[in-house]
Amino acid sequence: MSDLQEEGKNAIIASMQPSCAELLPEDTLLEENAERSILDPTSRDDPKFIDLQKVLIDWINNELVEERIIVKDLEEDLYDGQVLQKLFEKLCERKLNVAEVTQSEIGQKQKLQTVLEAVNDVLRPEGWAIEWGVDSIHSKNLVAIVFLLVALAMHFQAPIRLPEHVSVQVVVVKKKEGLLHTSHVTKELTTTTEMMMGRFERDAFDTLLDHAPDKLNVVKTSLITFVNKHLNKLNLEVTELESQFADGVYLVLLMGLLEDYFVPLYNFYLTPESFEQKVHNVAFAFELMQDGGLKKPKARPEDVVNLNLKSTLRVLYNLFTNYKNSE
Repeated sequence: MSDLQEEGKNAIIASMQPSCAELLPEDTLLEENAERSILDPTSRDDPKFIDLQKVLIDWINNELVEERIIVKDLEEDLYDGQVLQKLFEKLCERKLNVAEVTQSEIGQKQKLQTVLEAVNDVLRPEGWAIEWGVDSIHSKNLVAIVFLLVALAMHFQAPIRLPEHVSVQVVVVKKKEGLLHTSHVTKELTTTTEMMMGRFERDAFDTLLDHAPDKLNVVKTSLITFVNKHLNKLNLEVTELESQFADGVYLVLLMGLLEDYFVPLYNFYLTPESFEQKVHNVAFAFELMQDGGLKKPKARPEDVVNLNLKSTLRVLYNLFTNYKNSE
């Protein structure tokens, strides 16, 4: 057999076996029957997984803005328990009895132990599977950290839209009889919005779309009448809710009209071309809504840009209920 044939054969055999290429030295230092899970490199680069992390980071930063805490990386910023402590205290509106700053590994793990015990006491009665622990969080296990944050976001009904159907592959390494054995396991981080939010309350528009599609047109007509009452002042007309608000321009202009101020053109893209520019516009409109005293919309800017009807309806209905008597 030639060297080329031998190399090809080895490549085929290797591709059929679980890869240990990404294992770090500490991942292989296991006691007998102990196991460790590592995120598969392909999952780390999955756009949906990256999007989920961004949504969670934005949520944390929004919650902790008064603490002047800015999270940029979930693995590097959450492993020592400091941010998790502040986040849980903010969500629960109670203080935990832990040291404020701990530099030593022992101190960090003690803080994590206290924080996670408090978290688990809140989540466990509702049937949450505890997919995290002191060791996994402190070792910067990204899957464990994301599992924890998703659970917290869902339990405390965070005003965010988690990306649906996000799953990752993890490599599980187990030591048995002195040998390392690896296997691949799929971890489901999020399901559908309906199932995730079903723990609390179904949105009125979920019910409307599922069971009364005939009434949906009545709602859309009412919303179109409402927005045109104001946009007509700028000689603008809306006929399609899904598409005409997707670039965020009408949303920004509408907020200016409702709150009676001129929005400087340098604050948004009047003729957005890219997806990012449209998301910027919708996100900016959401900021204007919050400045006007409205709660942060549960819809994500990306959902509005992607022509998600329910998300657009939620945003517009929120405006309608708050400004229906505005002239």
